[in-house]
Amino acid sequence: MKRREFLGTTLTGLGTTLGLQRSLAMAASQNEGGLLAPKPTHHTPKAKHLIILFLTGGFSHVDTFDYKPVLNRSTGKSVPSFGLRAEETKDRPLLGSPFAFQQHGESGLWISDLFPNLGSVADELCVIRTMHTDIVEHFQAVLAMHTGSATVPMPSIGAWMSYGLGTFNANLPSYVVLCEHLPYAGSQVWSNSFLPPIHQGVRIVPGTDPIPNLQPTTRSISLQELERIMLRDVNENHLEARPGDSDLKARIATYEIAKGMMTEAPEIFDISAEPTHARRLYGIESGDRQSFGYQCLIARRLVERGVRVVELIDSGSNKNWDAHGDMSDHRPKALRVDRAISGLIKDLRQSGLLDQTLIAICTEFGRTPWTDGPASKGRNHYAKAFSCILVGAGVRGGTTHGQTDDFGINIASDPVHVHDYHATILHLMGVDHTRLVYRYAGRDFRLTDVDGKVISSILN
Repeated sequence: MKRREFLGTTLTGLGTTLGLQRSLAMAASQNEGGLLAPKPTHHTPKAKHLIILFLTGGFSHVDTFDYKPVLNRSTGKSVPSFGLRAEETKDRPLLGSPFAFQQHGESGLWISDLFPNLGSVADELCVIRTMHTDIVEHFQAVLAMHTGSATVPMPSIGAWMSYGLGTFNANLPSYVVLCEHLPYAGSQVWSNSFLPPIHQGVRIVPGTDPIPNLQPTTRSISLQELERIMLRDVNENHLEARPGDSDLKARIATYEIAKGMMTEAPEIFDISAEPTHARRLYGIESGDRQSFGYQCLIARRLVERGVRVVELIDSGSNKNWDAHGDMSDHRPKALRVDRAISGLIKDLRQSGLLDQTLIAICTEFGRTPWTDGPASKGRNHYAKAFSCILVGAGVRGGTTHGQTDDFGINIASDPVHVHDYHATILHLMGVDHTRLVYRYAGRDFRLTDVDGKVISSILN
């Protein structure tokens, strides 16, 4: 039935229709205040919000945050190499880093010249140098970093957070993903999978129209409100007859969020009121509504307004950090994100938000300390050792965790699996990863599967 026919039929029996109205709206009548209402934590949380900065493609640990002078002196020396395929198991020449490293901050953290601005916030960073994952292909490794599973698609970490913790602002999604280009594995990266659908991440495409159809057409407010009330009543009665339909509950709740976004989102994505010095901190030029700096500023504004999890995906499945041919390809990628990330950290620190916000700067795997051949200047995928970073609430800044060997090939001490990384993030958010469980198809599932341990040595 078309809307005009629906209104004509319904207005005929207006008294009966208005009699369907319940005393409370759906969001207030279910689950003690709504499907996304804040939930109690397992223990006192250090962080209330999570910002994930995902650098797609696999940046090289030995060219960024894991300084290896012995590797540099050994360039050209052949070592046994290995990979996913049998033909990759052969001797290959080591490749020293073409980037200069320098110690930064009072902590003396080693960072390459790819990230001069991150060097200015070195004392806020906790660099985990001994990350490892299970599969060395982009699709599976990206899935593993987001869902804990490299083989079967599972709920993403943001969806788990939404399910376990709820959010602080019912007018906005609990999990927002700023993503210009689809990453490897596509929307599975922010999927709810078998969790209730309300917990799926909401993708925002940065640009002049980040949320299409957000602005309602000009019309009579009284008519608009009447339509909304009648639609809500019909939805509520439809749901009453289907109490176990989680998809229907999520759909109704999503419409409520969409209504709230019409009020709040336009102001969030309009940064014209931000002072010049704030925009300069992120490297945002006049009229910019797309750069990574703009996205980082939006992340801060979303967190300020109560969004639980914000993720920024800096590039898609093409033209990313996957530097097979020449490591100098890392330079433009780093230039795109360096000032933006450091600006976000400084801004959150100045505003006091860093004390309640955790930032995870990560990638899907590292890159080989050797090159593909004598004439090549690039590196292949590498899953046995790579670097990721945690910043903010509850994390000891200006520190490193774990050591790789002199060449950056093998982990020498304190390995950290992706499950451990996730367990630590959940712990900082007040969640025991072994207790955040959802039963599906006769089995209990969790983000960390049957593994994972908290990296207690990096916690304040």
